[in-house]
This record gives sequence, structure tokens and C-alpha cells, in this order.
Amino acid sequence: MNTEITASAKPKYPFIDRNPPFTKTVANFNTLDYLRLTTITGVSVIVDYLFGIKPGIRGPSMVTGGLIGVMGGFMYAYHNSAGRLVGFFPNEGEVAKYKKHSF
Repeated sequence: MNTEITASAKPKYPFIDRNPPFTKTVANFNTLDYLRLTTITGVSVIVDYLFGIKPGIRGPSMVTGGLIGVMGGFMYAYHNSAGRLVGFFPNEGEVAKYKKHSF
């Protein structure tokens, strides 16, 4: 999947909202977005626990890695959700959902 989005690029898919607000974008997270967020967080926790060489630093290292993982996973999920709403990523489910419940 190409994740390059530039200001001059035109959406390849139908758009739902050209400028989706934060709440709509987060509400649009699908199961795969939540799975990616959880996976990135879990991997970050484990890797940072293993990189905490001294036993006394493993806990703080694991917590820091978890926070970084949550932030990174959330940003990745948000990017994908916003990309679907704007029309840069495949969005058949969103088009059907929002066409059915048009405002």
C-alpha cells in the first residue's frame, strides 16, 4: 500500500469528508486499525523490556516503550482512517456506511 500523500495528489477513491474532524476519524477506526495499534504497542513493550539490560531498568524501559508504542500505533491507525475518509486508501466499507447514513 502506498502511504505517500501529497497536497497535489488527487484521491483515487470516493471521498467521504475532505477534512474529517478528529472525532469522526477516531470513530472510523476499523478492526484492522485496532489490531495494528495493539500489535505495535505489544511489540514496543516486549522489545524495550528486552533492551533494558540491567534488571532495575527493565520496568521503566518497558513502560516508556509502551507509551511510545501506543502513540505510534495510534498515529498509524489515525493515518489509515483519515486516508480512507479522504479517499486516498480503499474505502468501500466507509462509502457504503456513510452513504447509508448520510447527514
